Amino acid sequence: MTQDQITLLLVGGATVGLFLWGRWRHDLVALASLLGCVLLGLVPPDGAFAGFGHPAVITVACVLVLSRGLQATGVVDALAQRFLPSQGGPTLAIASLTGVGLLLSAFINNVGAMALLLPIAVQLAARHGLPPGKILMPLSFGTILGGMTTLIGTPPNLIVSAFRAESGGESFGMFDFTPVGLMVAAAGFLFVALLGWRIVPAREQRDASSFDTGTYLTEARVTGDGKAAGKTLREVEDKLEEADAQVIGLVRNELRVTAPSPRRLLREGDILVIEADPESLAAALSSVGLKLEEAVEASGPEDGGEEAQEEQASANQAVGNRTTDEDSPEKSDDRRTARRDAEVALQEFVVMPSSALVGRSASDIQLRTIHGLNLLAISRQGRRSIKRLRSTPLKAGDVLLMQGAPDALAGFAADSGFVPLARRAIRIPDKTRLATATAIMGIAIAGAAFGLMPAAIAFTAAVVAFMALGIVPARRVYEAIDWPVIVLLGALIPVATAMATTGTADVLAQGMLETVAQGRPVLALAILLVAAMTLSDFMNNAATAAVMCPIAISTAAQLGVSADSFLMAVAIGASCAFLTPIGHQNNTLILGPGGFRFGDYWRLGLPMELLVLAVGVPMLLWIWPL
Repeated sequence: MTQDQITLLLVGGATVGLFLWGRWRHDLVALASLLGCVLLGLVPPDGAFAGFGHPAVITVACVLVLSRGLQATGVVDALAQRFLPSQGGPTLAIASLTGVGLLLSAFINNVGAMALLLPIAVQLAARHGLPPGKILMPLSFGTILGGMTTLIGTPPNLIVSAFRAESGGESFGMFDFTPVGLMVAAAGFLFVALLGWRIVPAREQRDASSFDTGTYLTEARVTGDGKAAGKTLREVEDKLEEADAQVIGLVRNELRVTAPSPRRLLREGDILVIEADPESLAAALSSVGLKLEEAVEASGPEDGGEEAQEEQASANQAVGNRTTDEDSPEKSDDRRTARRDAEVALQEFVVMPSSALVGRSASDIQLRTIHGLNLLAISRQGRRSIKRLRSTPLKAGDVLLMQGAPDALAGFAADSGFVPLARRAIRIPDKTRLATATAIMGIAIAGAAFGLMPAAIAFTAAVVAFMALGIVPARRVYEAIDWPVIVLLGALIPVATAMATTGTADVLAQGMLETVAQGRPVLALAILLVAAMTLSDFMNNAATAAVMCPIAISTAAQLGVSADSFLMAVAIGASCAFLTPIGHQNNTLILGPGGFRFGDYWRLGLPMELLVLAVGVPMLLWIWPL
């Protein structure tokens, strides 16, 4: 082995290790790998960022924008309403929903398809009395399977197509993946819909009631002899946080404000709605001298006579006083908030893996001050916690129970990349825009499928048409793109190219052939498929494809057979991440709503991967003979 090969193997090993470790984002790891290769002379500086102009990267970005347009026009909702049964048993419901997810993910981003169908899955589970996970895991696996059936279904397919073109052949066509991918997807679909859902672990049902928020909510009055009167709400909250409690509302003069301003001055007679662990409640109240409202009411007018009534009148007069300069702006703020919060709702949201708020807390984003919302509870892998809610960094797959005005909840979720679990209003499709969006997408697919133009050009033209016709507003185009995936692809393509130019891929392929496959092409094909599936279970599927493609091409060359079957094996293996919640974003997305644990996925995932191997290898040998 040469010095460059050894160095590249060390860089590649470190890169894969960091991917598996998971502490750093995938795009950051990819950029660090690219920078390391440049500094070590493995990638020329003038070609370091050539990957960002690669057709595969452009196509992925365009497909994400087109997916957003199809979602916004109601195409997906219309399909779901048309094909989901209103009657029948759980098997029919699971089969129908998984089938819709499989179909959608063949032509739009499979994470987007999963996000759109996730609330419907939760509703179906409630209708049939099933734990949500029994429907969510089949749906997740179905959308993953659907992506492998077309060129644009998932990024690994685009990467594999690009490597085929760079190795001297032509890019794979739109439906070149369909014969093998469709058979694998059909076998997986039948298994999941008829039998597989029954072996999914039955975990605690995730709905708003499962948070049991009533247990932790109480009302406490600000008394004249306490420490809270005359202090700002922020000062009181700081004290309550020390006892693991928080204020989620204020009642003054029969007016309830859901998210009061932290600058608000508290007065005698105010009632604070406090969330606290029962074990911490006594400490929380004593820390600021509050008295339980139930205790106050018990010693009210019937017990305390005129003195209590005068005290209440005094408090009401203080509330009504509008001449205090420092109080005036705060009163105005609270009145606006009160009007907005005339209707208060509780709703659950799932944190998407692509959300910009992953790693940030409610305090970081000033959830109450800016958005007028309360975070009531966080569920992480089925475990609930209200300890230091506002300072808890969010993770992908977390389920959040939030309180606020319905329009504020909906707007915040849309801007933050959260998926609602509670019942939502289905978008009423605009028939004109729906037909236009469908026609544009169909023309782009046809243009790429029949070779009229490269896929990157066809889908870029479709994006321009979407923008020009207002299907996707120009200001929303860049929000629709999953930039970490784009950066990951752009950074890893030059690294993967270096594996081929330095001969490192040849060394790895030769080692696999000599030690395991022993020169047998069919065994080598099966090993490559298993290796791709295994890597994809623990690292990003696009990264898996970029790492495995050079090895696949080199293996085929050393065996003297066509590389097409080996590249297709990489495409299938990279798409089949069924064993863990971290291998694919869809698996992460259902972690919280399904109440799953890390080790729950293999029960259905292992039979699925064995099925993929059993169906995939014969189909590869038949459709793409060696």
